[in-house]
Amino acid sequence: MSFSIDGKTAIVTGAANGIGLAIARHFADQGANVMFADMDDSRLVRELGDQSEDGNIRYFSGDLREKLTVANLLSATIDAFDSVDVLVNGSRQILQTDPLDADDNSMNVLLQQNLMTSFRLSQLVARRMIKQSEGREGGSVGSIINLSCIAARRARPELLAYSVSTAALDQLTRSMAVGLAESRIRVNAVAFGSVMSASLKETLRNSQEYRETIEDNTPLGRIAAPHELAEAVQYLASDGSGFMTGQILTLDGGRTLLDPVHAPAH
Repeated sequence: MSFSIDGKTAIVTGAANGIGLAIARHFADQGANVMFADMDDSRLVRELGDQSEDGNIRYFSGDLREKLTVANLLSATIDAFDSVDVLVNGSRQILQTDPLDADDNSMNVLLQQNLMTSFRLSQLVARRMIKQSEGREGGSVGSIINLSCIAARRARPELLAYSVSTAALDQLTRSMAVGLAESRIRVNAVAFGSVMSASLKETLRNSQEYRETIEDNTPLGRIAAPHELAEAVQYLASDGSGFMTGQILTLDGGRTLLDPVHAPAH
């Protein structure tokens, strides 16, 4: 079974920086046609430059919380590449939450950004995948990959809304996998931790001691580079994972395996 994505067409959201950018660049390097999508137009132009004018790279800027923007993103992808085979929902946001502040709006913001944008785009792209597969017998019709986080399984009060939104995304992954299985569309997720995302890089710039804490509590003893996550996403996009759906693949250097209580007792 091949791990190749050569010739496939992928939409990658959150592709202007960090992990989303690493995934989109990796896909393009592997021969996929890639639509880089993000709301940061200036960053997309700075990162891609003339690469977006021809070849296998295009970019689209817009706020994916808006339904019309989602529809325009799919239209731009079809106009450029005629079809779509892979969707990587990499657009995400992290905010801190005050559990006792009734005016804290982080829950609404993060459910909209981290859950609903992925849900709406997945629905639209799945319908397109089904339409373009008419008359095709056997094989996978498409692959949808959500970027989640190990925060979905960890309870930190200051990350309450972020944890809830990523846990909801995990359940969306499972439910959509079952809902789209009959149409031969696979839906999986990568839950990452201890990976150098744009948000983690910014946090470490202001709080260097966090790096030591993360490395000390990651069994492999380091923070992974974004390209390591990109290769895991490639696997989920390829025919090599053709019988895999509804799974949350953890990529965290073993971090979620540790018991924070340093005592041989329960």
